[in-house]
Amino acid sequence: MNAPTQTSHLLPELHLREVPESLIEALKARFGANCSTAMAVRTQHGRDESSFDAPPPSAVVFAESTQDVADAVKLASEHSVPVIPFGVGSSLEGHLLAVQGGISIDVSRMNKVLSVNADDLTVTVQPGVTRKQLNEEIKSTGLFFPIDPGADASIGGMTATRASGTNAVRYGTMRENVLALEVVTAAGDIIRTGTRAKKSSAGYDLTRLMVGSEGTLGVVTEITLRIYPLPEAVSAAICSFPSIEAAVRTTIETIQLGVPIARVELIDVNTVRMVNAYAKLNLREEPMLLMEFHGSPAGVKEQAETVQEIASGHGGNAFEWASTPEERTRLWTARHNSYFAAVQSRPGCRVISTDTCVPISRLADCLLDSVAEADASGIPYFLVGHVGDGNFHFGYLLDPNLPEERVKAEELNHALVSRALALEGTCTGEHGVGLHKMEFLVNEAGAGAIDMMRTIKRALDPKNIMNPGKIFSL
Repeated sequence: MNAPTQTSHLLPELHLREVPESLIEALKARFGANCSTAMAVRTQHGRDESSFDAPPPSAVVFAESTQDVADAVKLASEHSVPVIPFGVGSSLEGHLLAVQGGISIDVSRMNKVLSVNADDLTVTVQPGVTRKQLNEEIKSTGLFFPIDPGADASIGGMTATRASGTNAVRYGTMRENVLALEVVTAAGDIIRTGTRAKKSSAGYDLTRLMVGSEGTLGVVTEITLRIYPLPEAVSAAICSFPSIEAAVRTTIETIQLGVPIARVELIDVNTVRMVNAYAKLNLREEPMLLMEFHGSPAGVKEQAETVQEIASGHGGNAFEWASTPEERTRLWTARHNSYFAAVQSRPGCRVISTDTCVPISRLADCLLDSVAEADASGIPYFLVGHVGDGNFHFGYLLDPNLPEERVKAEELNHALVSRALALEGTCTGEHGVGLHKMEFLVNEAGAGAIDMMRTIKRALDPKNIMNPGKIFSL
């Protein structure tokens, strides 16, 4: 495994393509008020939660149907102008930035749950549906969609980045839970991939090709998902530890013993302090695991007792149990607010977020050395992790007026990814590549695999209009 090449990971050189006035006129003729060139609207659609800045798109089309998307893409294709899909703007890796210019297609108004097939445990939605909206609309059926990346992301965006989150240790990622798609291709054609059947051996697996393609191969306009019965019993707990190593060792032993834990999240002492200040909580200021158990009452009790015994063996203490929905919400709100708590702790800061994932047996090796490096750097940071599947995130909090902090943070990220790849891990467990991890992907996948990706990209998008400049360079 080659170490990643040294890079600053600053925004690559911009190669903006001309957006002719004739295209803007054609879009306004087709979409009327649903096509905007107002600077405020363009600026909103030209930024995400990454630390990059780029010029905004030349126009924003608010699509309300698959045909709207197809027509917008056809017009863009005729003029060889880039198209960037937009959901809710929660990307962390620069996916939404118009680094080669172009138009943004906002699918947030395509927000209908199209069908719920409770007997088959499937649901079909439009891409603008958010995960919270989906669960609210299907809760009366006794079913739920478990993928939870923290932010109230759109299902389309989660599909595009192959998202996962806090429940992945038990329910998997978007890769395992997307059954079928409707996609608008670079030519403006509408295709369908997959079916509602649980399995198929029919042809190439185009669904998996599109899941995680980050908008570079097509625009997703419908998604069919697996859904799951709400567990009969749910219990959550927090447990404090004397060190991060003790918390990680507890997690590793829990997974290796086969305990079917639904969630196990790590937050470090920095994050606990930030969350306490932000949410007016009084959590014990030590490294902490947040855990959740799903199943029958007896099964949940057995799982919880097993994990409590494991944790006690590693110095875990101050177990706090939450069995009511209100208590569980309080605990998980603290975890989900960690990003916002961290940003508020240093007003005006920008965040560089890491996203490495390693085999669970190598988690301690990767995490502990990285914590030591972050502590020595002097840069404020927070640390959270879906440690049940070996995925964790440092968030380096940078003063945008101090470029040396950005350089140091990128050095820390470089060292972290180098370590993860050496341990047979990945540079991104769930955020996607976007702009920030393009060079890391080359080192992880190898030149041959990148060339194959380029071949697929050129075949499906010969004009290179679908979110160009992301994942890899052409």
